[in-house]
Amino acid sequence: MEHDAGAPFDPELMAAVGGLGSALRELVDAAVRTTVGAAELRAATDAVRAVSGRLATAQRPPTQLPALDDVRAFRRVYNPVSGVGSALAPPLVLRRAEGGVLGDVSLGSAYEGPPGYVHGGVSALLMDQLLGAATISAGLWGMTARLELDYRRPVPLRTPLRLTARVVEDAGRRSVVTGTVALADEPGRPLVEGRGVFVMPRPELQEAYFGAVTDASGRPSPPGRPTDATALRDEQGPEAPPWER
Repeated sequence: MEHDAGAPFDPELMAAVGGLGSALRELVDAAVRTTVGAAELRAATDAVRAVSGRLATAQRPPTQLPALDDVRAFRRVYNPVSGVGSALAPPLVLRRAEGGVLGDVSLGSAYEGPPGYVHGGVSALLMDQLLGAATISAGLWGMTARLELDYRRPVPLRTPLRLTARVVEDAGRRSVVTGTVALADEPGRPLVEGRGVFVMPRPELQEAYFGAVTDASGRPSPPGRPTDATALRDEQGPEAPPWER
């Protein structure tokens, strides 16, 4: 299936955003694993704050979309789960699969809860993104109305994980989706099982929630399909959306 590239974007800016996102993820991982002394930590703090000051010289308001985003094409560069520009994102890579979606991810020490294992809230974050992607893959839209998780076994850090999800009920504005998190080597043995209910807000609520959203130039740009899902890779292989190539 072809990806909708959406509105044109600046490839140089996209490469720069992706490069900074990658560098920030490396910084976060190094920061939570370092054993350097206090003097080196203070020097690093000064350097990081200097960079933060440079980036803060031009910032957008919360209701303004980033210049590279296009919600119609599910291009969200700062999504905290799968965004290439996000320091928070692992990032999770999702693709279409027969009957639903598949995801692959490995979580570093920044996502630790119990020693050596992933924080339960991070599993919930991944599951919400995964289930939302499954609704998009099925041609449905909606926002999370309910999310239920069963934690069967702890999820290990720094281990390849396989995530799966599919829509099990389509009732118009409401859809029900189920998913699992498992080891990539044992995809049939779930570590976490999830069930989500996604609901498309009524038009008047969509206006209340998103009516103030603008594009990067300040023009009104409320999303017609409110969701936090991002673009999926092709089912047949590792083909990435155009902005990740």
